[in-house]
Amino acid sequence: MTRLVGYLLRFAVILFGYAVASLAASAFLNVLFLASLGYTPEHAQPTATASLYFSIPFVALFVAYFALMPACVVILVAEILGRRDWLFYALAGAVVAAVFLGLVDHSGDTTFAVTHTGAIMAVIGGGMVGGIFYWLSAGRWAGSWWKDENAPTSPGPSGS
Repeated sequence: MTRLVGYLLRFAVILFGYAVASLAASAFLNVLFLASLGYTPEHAQPTATASLYFSIPFVALFVAYFALMPACVVILVAEILGRRDWLFYALAGAVVAAVFLGLVDHSGDTTFAVTHTGAIMAVIGGGMVGGIFYWLSAGRWAGSWWKDENAPTSPGPSGS
């Protein structure tokens, strides 16, 4: 029974981490978009700041939707291998973004096609930011739910 609770708790942590990663990637993309339009912190109007409160969670829904399947594969691999380093998650986020770009490019749907080099780099950067924020919120404990605490350990250097 306690193992089931541990599994459910880890699943909840993974979902929380995915939500945090989606919000972080969305915030990164929103800030890049505003910067590409020439907005700087000195120019920030209250309406621009208030619009971020709506647009970041709204874009995060799209980020979470489009990245779900590749991210599930990466999360499963990370949990099985017990990967807990930030670099793995940053590079995995870039791979998830690249898979998204590849799927959109080959689907024939021109609505979501990303063809400009700057936009492609922004999406891959957003994936890296999302991966790092997933690591911060959930990835640092990857594989902890299935490791046996009572596993035998190797003897120390003295051999006894």
